[in-house]
Amino acid sequence: MSKTVKGLIENDYSAKLGDTSDAMVISIRGMKGIAATKLRRKLATKKIKIVVMRNALARKKFKGTGLEGLASILTGPSALAFGGASVVEVAREIVDQLKDFPGLELKGAILDGTLFEGDKGVKELSKYPTKGEAIGQVVTLMVSPGKKLVAQLKGPGSNIAGIIASIEAKLEKGEAIAKVG
Repeated sequence: MSKTVKGLIENDYSAKLGDTSDAMVISIRGMKGIAATKLRRKLATKKIKIVVMRNALARKKFKGTGLEGLASILTGPSALAFGGASVVEVAREIVDQLKDFPGLELKGAILDGTLFEGDKGVKELSKYPTKGEAIGQVVTLMVSPGKKLVAQLKGPGSNIAGIIASIEAKLEKGEAIAKVG
């Protein structure tokens, strides 16, 4: 392959990937063409893209970026899956598709510089919370003590309010109120 063609391919990778720093490497070699197209269409509905890459050119392009950790798993036929809200969402979707597309091979993924290698690593990553879910969990943890405090403060107050309402109802009916104590 000439240097010019390699340059064009690298520029194409740059255009497709943009500033992507988290992605997943899969192999679609064991899949028939129609199945691969169906997979791409299903993932496209979730804004997930699959780009088949030349390993040597991908390693060169990934150098100095957040995807550099993927270089060690770029062997054999490789395709990069990226997009969606996060690589966790990409992993979830692709793991869900394994039952429909058994020829799909999970090679690994990278999230914030951490490499999740192989089938086991990707399945572990798919169980992580997405960024939105993690933010929700943090907010819940932050708000939870305040909710408990309000409930503790409100509890005795509502008891007193109930007693006062009961006394008021008895007085309106003309009943006598017994002294406590």
